[in-house]
Amino acid sequence: MPPRLVGDTADFVDTLFNSAGPSLAGFDFPIGLPVAYGQIAGLTDFPAALEVFGLREWAEFFAVAELAEQVSPRRPFYPRLSKAGVKQGDLVSGLGVATFDQLLRRCDRPTSTRRRPACSMFWTLGPSQVGKAAIAGWREIIMPARRRGARLWPFDGALAELAGPRPVIAETYPADAYRQVELEMRGNMSKLRQGDRHEVMVGLCDRARQHGITFSPELCRQVAEGFGARRDGDDAFDALIGLLGMIEVVDGRRVERPVHRGASDDLEGWILGQSE
Repeated sequence: MPPRLVGDTADFVDTLFNSAGPSLAGFDFPIGLPVAYGQIAGLTDFPAALEVFGLREWAEFFAVAELAEQVSPRRPFYPRLSKAGVKQGDLVSGLGVATFDQLLRRCDRPTSTRRRPACSMFWTLGPSQVGKAAIAGWREIIMPARRRGARLWPFDGALAELAGPRPVIAETYPADAYRQVELEMRGNMSKLRQGDRHEVMVGLCDRARQHGITFSPELCRQVAEGFGARRDGDDAFDALIGLLGMIEVVDGRRVERPVHRGASDDLEGWILGQSE
């Protein structure tokens, strides 16, 4: 079926547990914490951190700081409003790191496949910010789902180890998934433009069919139209491509993550299907 809005997030969490078989849900927001931040905040395990965020000494963790002097390891998101004088250096100073790049996880950094770096999860200003999505995603999806027994990839294990009756949650990144499914979004193109979305998806239905993936007639029509002139056309585009990237991993055509494991894995996590 075509992409559609999730709606009420509590209802969506219910759907994760109502599947008749194993389910894997991918989300385009950070799932994990930068190791440099973890060293300062005294955190080494992301799932364990989720259990305390918003409670006791971590009560203000999700309260986005309005003033630079409010930023601290236990209140790391900034700024709440766009106004004169707000700068990323305030976040760097408040969190006690040396550079803004230290607030990126290893999987957030640029890759040799020309993917640009992601924005730090703690920055909440501008079109590339992901901080507000992280706050909403952690509080409204991951934390409630974890309390009900959902598994969190890769923290709880590899996909093959997690397959079972409980839903599995993973981080995806559509900008990386474009290349995973062999779509070329050239430098002068934008997913915000219907014409560009149409151009990069030419033949997508046929290529999917070659891998045993069948699009509904309505989805094929929307793909052919570049998801139309709708205001959320770029979101529908990202949702579809992100899903196809997940299928590439589940079907074994792409590795779920690099084979190495480091000391930071329990904190930083990884993006499903990213190979470097």
